[in-house]
Amino acid sequence: MPPRRRGSSGFRGVRARQNGRFYAEMRAGGFRLTLGTYNTPELAARAYDAAAWRFRRPRRDMNFPDVESLEEAEFLAPTPCLVDDEDRRRHRQVQHRIAIAEHDEELMRQWRAQFPNDVDNTDAFFADLRTQRRSDRRHRRVVAVFELDNPNTTWAENDPRWDDIWTETTSDDE
Repeated sequence: MPPRRRGSSGFRGVRARQNGRFYAEMRAGGFRLTLGTYNTPELAARAYDAAAWRFRRPRRDMNFPDVESLEEAEFLAPTPCLVDDEDRRRHRQVQHRIAIAEHDEELMRQWRAQFPNDVDNTDAFFADLRTQRRSDRRHRRVVAVFELDNPNTTWAENDPRWDDIWTETTSDDE
């Protein structure tokens, strides 16, 4: 049986990416194990060899046969990050969400360009709303301080408004 063909990088289990980096992967037991992307083909080959040692592959399947042990292979290579089907599913899901968010941002950019008056009206509305809420919060705080300082308060000692008024009025956005 002829020896396995090596990729364009010159190493087994290593492929060159279009961006100039190198991708290492290993097939084991019907699974494709992604070992990572590296800056040099040698680093990717070292990662492949460390995984080959872990899977007890024969030395002829390794890129650097001069490595004598798993410890030496792990010392020479960064620890690979194994990617499984669940990781791929999560990655696809995240990429899908990112694509939706980017599409939404593009539509909002187009909307802002087409309807600048709506943007100004929306900004003014929320500015007024913030001002009104701050004013209401200040008023509630003044009432609470008055009730606290007044010996003839109309609030009972166990009135829940005491807790509510202090949690509602303590804020950093004044």
